Amino acid sequence: MNASLNILPPKLKNVSSGFTLIELMVTIAVLAIIVGIAAPSISTQLANQRVKSTTATLVNALKEAKAESIIRRQNVSVIYDASTTPKKITLQANSISISSYNISEQSTISITPTTETTIVFQPNKLIASDNEISYLICDSGSSNETLGQVRVNKIANINTINVGSC
Repeated sequence: MNASLNILPPKLKNVSSGFTLIELMVTIAVLAIIVGIAAPSISTQLANQRVKSTTATLVNALKEAKAESIIRRQNVSVIYDASTTPKKITLQANSISISSYNISEQSTISITPTTETTIVFQPNKLIASDNEISYLICDSGSSNETLGQVRVNKIANINTINVGSC
């Protein structure tokens, strides 16, 4: 191996094989530009993911309440409480908590009609309201707020819709 170095002219023996400062600065500048372009879309993706997660949590809670009302043969209430930290969805039967689900702090859920603060699932596979109830899920973690919707009709069918933006 040392024999091959002896063959090279003296100029090439002292050449280093590292990076120059300019090469490193150009690489860092290119990476900064790429990150600057990608950052807004990443925050939007995170907001979309939080809306999907909150929607899935809400749907799971509603389906569990529907099943529990049939199994227990008693009314089961689904209560959304935004005043606690973290926000919670609680299932209750005869004022006894069955289970609870935590919601992301950046997600907000609004109920339509606003007079219906609680959904009560009955053992006869109906809800105790005469109206269809809609939950609107928004996420404020991004400049482009995203929106999901969960609907529960009189016969306790649960549907999800991705609406767009708040």
